[in-house]
Amino acid sequence: MGSSLVSVPQWSSPQILSERMFQIGSLVVLCGLLAQTTALLEALPVPLDQTLPLALTPALAPKPTDLAGSLTGALSNSLLSEGLLGTLKNLPLLDILKTGGNASSGLPGSLLGKVTSLTPLLNNIIDLKITNPQLLELGLVQSPDGHRLYVTIPLGMILNVNTPLVGSLLKLAVKLNITVELLAVTDEQKHVHLVVGDCTHSPGSLQISLLDGLGPLPIQSFVDNLTGILNNVLPGLVQEKVCPLVNAALSHLDVTLVHAIVNALIHGLEFVIKV
Repeated sequence: MGSSLVSVPQWSSPQILSERMFQIGSLVVLCGLLAQTTALLEALPVPLDQTLPLALTPALAPKPTDLAGSLTGALSNSLLSEGLLGTLKNLPLLDILKTGGNASSGLPGSLLGKVTSLTPLLNNIIDLKITNPQLLELGLVQSPDGHRLYVTIPLGMILNVNTPLVGSLLKLAVKLNITVELLAVTDEQKHVHLVVGDCTHSPGSLQISLLDGLGPLPIQSFVDNLTGILNNVLPGLVQEKVCPLVNAALSHLDVTLVHAIVNALIHGLEFVIKV
């Protein structure tokens, strides 16, 4: 019985090599596509989620000039908001002068004799009005130990004086500085506050100059006498009215600014640039 032979197809080696190369090539293309897709996904913005940690950018510490400038600017704005200019305009200067400095006028008793001795002169004043009140640029100085601040509050105004003796209106330009001490104080609860220490008029800072009305010797004598009275009365009166406004203005400053200043004063850090 003869055996039957089964025909088995024979693959040539070039065909096998071609098929394997095709498989390898497909794998390379697939890997390339995956790498490109991953790169595109990484480039897309990631939506914010509360579970993802966010990088925090630390706040920059204010520069000394920034801190000092912020304080003077904020304090100036706060004083204006407290009605400083209206307070200056409504100073009861004429009433105090004509009462001769009694207890109700607020004039110190030591000045009583100086004012009453010129009562006839003052009675010749028909009217005295304050116009054009101004708050000029504040000054700031830090104490040598760095724990205190001294704020200079320069004020300006025009005094309009009408008297039958002169027969016309006299205009006097007045400038006066109020100096305020600021310091950090710790209360019983260990809380630190920025408070006003001394508040007074700067000695010798009062300047009075005649704008209009210069005339004969009798008029000049009248102006000289009036200027002498104002030198004795005006600084104390302005101080009495302005210093309470400084306390109120200080309480309305931005909390963050106050904390930064208090921290600098406690540690004696110099932040006011000396000129």
